Amino acid sequence: MTGAERLRARALGLPLPGTPGPHNAITDVAGVHIGETTLIEGDAVRTGVTAILPRPPETVEQPCAAGWYSLNGNGEMTGTAWLSETGTLRLPVLITNTHAIGAAHRGVIDWTVREKPHVADEWLLPVVAETWDGYLNAINAPTVQPHHAVAAIDAARPGPVAEGSVGGGTGMNCYGFKGGNGTASRRVGYGAETYTVGAFLQANFGSRRELTICGTHVGPALSEDNPMEDAGRRQPPGSGSVIVVIATDAPLLPQQCTALARRVPLGLARTGTTGSHFSGDLFLAFSTANEDAFGRGMGFPDGEPGYGALRFIPWNRMDAFYEAVVEAVEEAVLNVLFASQTMIGRGGHRSPGLPVAEVLRLTGAFSHSG
Repeated sequence: MTGAERLRARALGLPLPGTPGPHNAITDVAGVHIGETTLIEGDAVRTGVTAILPRPPETVEQPCAAGWYSLNGNGEMTGTAWLSETGTLRLPVLITNTHAIGAAHRGVIDWTVREKPHVADEWLLPVVAETWDGYLNAINAPTVQPHHAVAAIDAARPGPVAEGSVGGGTGMNCYGFKGGNGTASRRVGYGAETYTVGAFLQANFGSRRELTICGTHVGPALSEDNPMEDAGRRQPPGSGSVIVVIATDAPLLPQQCTALARRVPLGLARTGTTGSHFSGDLFLAFSTANEDAFGRGMGFPDGEPGYGALRFIPWNRMDAFYEAVVEAVEEAVLNVLFASQTMIGRGGHRSPGLPVAEVLRLTGAFSHSG
């Protein structure tokens, strides 16, 4: 179910631009950790939780510059009012299904109380986002509990990231095929420095007819075997939602993080989506640089007053970072589709895996695997 046996888009010979980091994942940004809890039980449980730690567990309470953007607000990402107010993000970010927001939110608090009691004595406004997995999963059942969220945070690690039907992406669908989690990264040269921009997404969006891969409009040629878009369904094609998290180690202002988040739709559009009204499309971006600039906590200050200082990329030098976001988001969507395999869930509903061989034929790509 995890897609571990399947090659990623780049390895299959698709002509993807840019230079990725060593894992081609959001965890190529030093300090970023990813963990998952995957829940597959019986005929109707197909769900889970994904945790993204902006910094290692030991320092995850340390604020990062951050911003967010909503392409379409038919979804939920908690904590955004505080993100807008302060321009900072702290603590693990969780992604789950629409009706598990509360349990995941509580899980972040429970983990913080256990691991960071000095932080929990302040106030906690966790960021938790969602997409709808009700086609494959019994979404109204109280399957996801706070301890599942805690387990996802505990499981968070650097390095390679599982893709496809894992964590919060377990029951998701994308362009009428099986969807889920995907990630990619890009290296950005800046003078003598090299920075990384990483993207992670929970993909549950797009109608089959829209699907475009590396500039080839393949959707119409893949119209067969499309059970999710049958006329009898209440949800229209393209509904579902997508959550994207962008991380970078480049030193940025909070407003520049927001500018990165605003470029996410350009990467999604390269894969064909036109942004359905029925898809909640919410994006978060953060910078791990300037670690000490925002103070050690968000509670009541103590000691003598002081100052923070931010080092940042000038605004007129941001274009290469925007390009990296667009490229990484596009590739992350393709990695979702190539990793995810056919799944059957609630009520016998079936989500077919992308027909990889046919896609490679249509795009003119070839496999380096022989």
